[in-house]
Amino acid sequence: MAAAIEIKNLIKHFGKVKAVDGVDLSVEKGEIFGFLGPNGAGKTTTIRCMMDFIRPSVGEIKILGKSAQRDSTDLKKEIGYLPGNARLYEHWSGKDHIQFYKAFHGNIEVANQLAGQLDLDLKIRFKNLSSGNKQKLALILSLMKEPKVLILDEPTVSLDPLLQNTVHGLLKEYQEKGTTIFVSSHNLSEVDQICNRVGIIKDGKIIATEDVKGLKAKRMHTITVYFADGVEKSTFKMPEIHKIREINKGLIIEVKGDINPILAQITKYPVRDIEITHATLEEIFLEFYQR
Repeated sequence: MAAAIEIKNLIKHFGKVKAVDGVDLSVEKGEIFGFLGPNGAGKTTTIRCMMDFIRPSVGEIKILGKSAQRDSTDLKKEIGYLPGNARLYEHWSGKDHIQFYKAFHGNIEVANQLAGQLDLDLKIRFKNLSSGNKQKLALILSLMKEPKVLILDEPTVSLDPLLQNTVHGLLKEYQEKGTTIFVSSHNLSEVDQICNRVGIIKDGKIIATEDVKGLKAKRMHTITVYFADGVEKSTFKMPEIHKIREINKGLIIEVKGDINPILAQITKYPVRDIEITHATLEEIFLEFYQR
């Protein structure tokens, strides 16, 4: 499948500070790609270069086969963009903003439908909206022209969990229509729910690009098992076991990868109780980030 976004050796200096240091990324058409990293890692700088708000010191960015710099004006017709902490016209209502965006290929019917789904009153001036409602309006403006590419910086910040789920559903709908979605997020449960792949950035460098399903497969499981008569840990010498320790008439077993061989061994003995937990995506992310 052809790439919708290609970033090659992106470097951006601010004086002596190298905010982005050789980023390489490829995002396929029609996928939702998560861009992960804490504040200061280089996420927003990368996005601003993608949008041609700032120019790279070195490197090349292509979106839909066009140069993000040379073809910036044409590309903006195809891109929906949501900045972090969007600042809009204080004295304009939501309706005013939507009328203005109509001139940039926005679809008012789509905007009104989105406002209904997100429960946003378009008559209220931007300055009088809550932070959550400001975020809703910014989302509507990024989605209303049904773009080929969506670039979203923290799309569900300030939204409650129910509205976050609504937004996730909308992004899935846009993906089904063929939109490529690039999401910068701190919300790892969001990434877990909607993204196909993720890129993890640290100190301006990509330290991992992973399929989300593959990332989940790397989760460490912890099996806590109590036996009717107790079992010694020496009974469990298997390559999948990362750590094992004995407790009163039981074992705590940390497993990387497939847990089925361990479960098969456990069932050879009378079991009084068993609990299986696994590492969250956040814990996996931190494991990558601490390398």
